[in-house]
Amino acid sequence: MVKNKFVADYQINTSRKILFPYLSTASGLSEWFADDVKINEDKNYIFSYDGEDHHAKLVALRTNMHVKFDFYDPNDEEETDHSFIEFKLEENELTQTMFLRVIDYSDAYDDEEQESIWGSLIASLKEIIGG
Repeated sequence: MVKNKFVADYQINTSRKILFPYLSTASGLSEWFADDVKINEDKNYIFSYDGEDHHAKLVALRTNMHVKFDFYDPNDEEETDHSFIEFKLEENELTQTMFLRVIDYSDAYDDEEQESIWGSLIASLKEIIGG
């Protein structure tokens, strides 16, 4: 299946220290991103949404800056073109404004659908953190 790389920046009115746990921890992600997020004995993440489990490895983490999850099929060890989601926190030095950059490399959806999905997710996140 063809994958699409979606990139978008969202202004978030909060500090890195407040926002980052919502992007990098199972409990934080389960509040806005998925119905439930668990970490198994192998330290892999299991995101539950739309009635399905999606397995991911935390492949990059820079505290209060950047996190990347590489999604994989636990039943297909041959798969090489994994979907991933990456969150980067960037601050405009001039205005001190915080931006969340979302990079979503995944199957199917076109940019318009992705904008709608991520717009809704980010609205939920902002509501939770007050940003």
